[in-house]
Amino acid sequence: MTATQMPRGLRTRRAPRSATAAVALLLTAALTAPVAHADPPGVTEDSSPPVHIDSGDPDLRMVQGAKLAPSKVLNIKSIVEADDGSERRQDTNDNVTFALQAEVLFDKDSAKLSSDALSRIGTIAAEVKKQNASSLRVFGFTDNLGSAGHGLVLSKKRATAVQQELAKDLGSSVSFQIRGYGEQYPIADNGTEEGRKKNRRVEVSFPRAS
Repeated sequence: MTATQMPRGLRTRRAPRSATAAVALLLTAALTAPVAHADPPGVTEDSSPPVHIDSGDPDLRMVQGAKLAPSKVLNIKSIVEADDGSERRQDTNDNVTFALQAEVLFDKDSAKLSSDALSRIGTIAAEVKKQNASSLRVFGFTDNLGSAGHGLVLSKKRATAVQQELAKDLGSSVSFQIRGYGEQYPIADNGTEEGRKKNRRVEVSFPRAS
């Protein structure tokens, strides 16, 4: 029997069940959707102009009727990555960020630093001293495999392990912000192992020297 052949009463009774199913599906999607963190990783770059520009200054010699666009500082970004992708350094106008893949720092599902990790973290500490940075952010991230709760806990433990090793070199004069973001803020496709490998990482960022 087709929908048009059904008695009107039967069609009327089926409609609410369909609507209920749709509402349940929407509620499920809303509950399972990833929640954006209130304090996203990274440091905001200052794009405000260093000096005021007078658009009416006759020395600008602008074409009649032309207007200056709002002035701002363009953020120049430089990224250097190891051939195997295990380490990445990003320099911007204001900040330096090191990203180390979890595989070069820890064993699988572990927050205990490997012997190879110590030399890599030592390199970061040396750069922190060079830039005279006194405030560091250490953020941990995972891929989307396993439960989200486990990822949050593991990423925080890994960030803490890196912070503690940095503190040994840098002393008490440096302050730290430590975050574990789990699977939030991926930098690559979690649909491939290559992408998941990049997402499993610890990032250390700090201001550049003036």
